[in-house]
Amino acid sequence: MEKILQGLFELLMKWAPDIGIAIGILLAFYVLNRVIIRIINSSQSRFDLDSSLVSLVRRANRITLFVLAVLTALGTLGVNISAMVAGLGLTGFALGFALKDTISNLLSGVLILLYRPFQIGNVIKVGSFEGEVIGIDLRYTVLSADEKKILIPNSKLFTDPIIVFNDDSINEASDNRNKEN
Repeated sequence: MEKILQGLFELLMKWAPDIGIAIGILLAFYVLNRVIIRIINSSQSRFDLDSSLVSLVRRANRITLFVLAVLTALGTLGVNISAMVAGLGLTGFALGFALKDTISNLLSGVLILLYRPFQIGNVIKVGSFEGEVIGIDLRYTVLSADEKKILIPNSKLFTDPIIVFNDDSINEASDNRNKEN
């Protein structure tokens, strides 16, 4: 029994520095995550970004840093992570291919929230759909017309022409042109 305990103690002493470094790496990534989240939160108010967009960026940051922290810590412990990295790449490719329409809607939603071609309350027309914008989400935009809700995928809004009927900036620009003439 004493020989087993002696062997475990020697093994622990051998691995203790590497385990300490791995824990330090995890803590460093945790602190980095907190700093980046503070920067993202301050950017939201400074640049008047949509809360859905900021929430998406926060989640993507947290997941990315978590994966990097775990891979770095495992690499420090001597685990061969090349197979894990290759597996993550193949998984990402397969998921991207399988979810291409959903990802297209998501990225289109991010761009719509970032560029804001229309806002909630505007009346828009996309293809044969026309109505007042009552919601803009990362995946779809909700229009209200004739007491009906119309859900339009954001990829359609991003690729098809949009007519905005009551955008104040357009009205102000046309008023300024009329005054100049």
